[in-house]
Amino acid sequence: MQTVRDATLSLLRTLGMTTVFGNPGSTELPMFRDFPDDFRYILGLQESIVMGMADGYAQATGNAALVNLHAAAGVGHSLGNLFTAFKNQTPLVVTAGQQARAILPFEPFLFADRATEFPRPYVKWAVEPARAEDVPAAIARAYYVAMEPPCGPTFVSIPVDDWDRPCAPVAARRIIARNPGEPGALDEIAAALARANRPALVFGAGIARDGAWHEAIALAERHAASVWAAPFAAREVFPEDHALFAGFLAPSREAIVRDLAGHDLILVVGGPLSLYHTEASGPHLPEGARLYHIVDSIAPASWAPEGTALVADARLALARLLDDPTPVARALPPRRKTPPPLPPSALTDAYLLQQIAHLRPRGSVIVEEAPSSRGAMHDRLPIVDAGGFHTCASGGLGHGLPAAIGVALGRPGDKIIAILGDGSSMYAIQGLWSAAQLGLPISFVIVNNRRYEALVNFGRHFGLQKTEGTTLSGIDFCALARGQGLSAERVETAAALDAALLASFSAPGPTLVDVMVD
Repeated sequence: MQTVRDATLSLLRTLGMTTVFGNPGSTELPMFRDFPDDFRYILGLQESIVMGMADGYAQATGNAALVNLHAAAGVGHSLGNLFTAFKNQTPLVVTAGQQARAILPFEPFLFADRATEFPRPYVKWAVEPARAEDVPAAIARAYYVAMEPPCGPTFVSIPVDDWDRPCAPVAARRIIARNPGEPGALDEIAAALARANRPALVFGAGIARDGAWHEAIALAERHAASVWAAPFAAREVFPEDHALFAGFLAPSREAIVRDLAGHDLILVVGGPLSLYHTEASGPHLPEGARLYHIVDSIAPASWAPEGTALVADARLALARLLDDPTPVARALPPRRKTPPPLPPSALTDAYLLQQIAHLRPRGSVIVEEAPSSRGAMHDRLPIVDAGGFHTCASGGLGHGLPAAIGVALGRPGDKIIAILGDGSSMYAIQGLWSAAQLGLPISFVIVNNRRYEALVNFGRHFGLQKTEGTTLSGIDFCALARGQGLSAERVETAAALDAALLASFSAPGPTLVDVMVD
């Protein structure tokens, strides 16, 4: 008879989950005894690295990734990036070991007490199966729940002695969960769009997650509507060089009302509009504006302060809107103003991002975790391709570097450019080892300003003259990279930047460029 291990591996093959991201401990080793030739194990040197790599891979492939963690402490190490995966709406099946069932009553060494509670609330479902033979069915359910929109991580705790127990096979099933939206509500939105004098479209990361890039472009062009990126959109939402792209909404009531002033209808798709970061008062919308939301779950609809909301898949909903009434004739909105090119007189983050935009290979993917440079990136580094951008939706650090590795694994042959702050990169610097071992075509570009610049800027918001604990110095990123198997170069002048970037972008394997910005 088959074992639990046999049934689980067969199920994982059927589900397309033969890549395993892990950092194993003693309670996990039996899961992969006689590791199958058609599986691959991607080792991260710390569990947060493992989780970040799996997140990037799942986003790049569109299928849930399998994560294998050590019990208790190992799960704890991963929690920062588990939180990010939850906010990213990334489908993951996270497994963790548990001590043998026979000794669980004695709270043995490496025992995970209340294992299913530890990762909550940032998993959609968690279980420790009651019987060994229930393990494959639990993993199957974890997969289906992870893949149900809104996608997210799930968690299965598995005692170490379960894997060799007899077990019947578990067949994979198809579960179709995408919501096309209530037709009457879509008709109402379509009619409102058609009648509006000056509509605005606000697109969030759901455009990318649901594969609605082309539908978003078509809807904007049909209605001659200004397009804004929703606050903190963690994926690409619209080609930023398009004539209808208006810019990026800030996470502030006042800024949103100011930027959307004059629009009589606002349609938000794929993300919340009211994702605020600073306290404020006053209206949530400009005077006279009517608001509709198309979101993938009831949660963001429930906490939105205003507007009519429809729960639906972004691509299916936009496709339906494209079939509905012909809009009124409208003049094109004014084109977004872009700043003039910067000369090579100073090596600033803005100049760095401008040159990355000029020199990056066609079709390359940007993975970003440089919070203080986000504004400069919006101005100087336009995202123009579907699948061309990933960042962290949670605000937590330590995601970007390993996520770039996962994206590279999920998009073989594509150049990945990871733009990282010096502070944020140190949360996950050991991930460079995995990139080197795998030989992945990733350019790690460090925006090195020798401080936590985002915190310095935020300190000014609170009126602080000096922000303690924000100065970084003496970190040799090139030495750290070379010590893990990468080639690396430090750039200290604008004149030397282009050559260093071109060398990195043309390299077949991973490289690091440490850019000392003013």
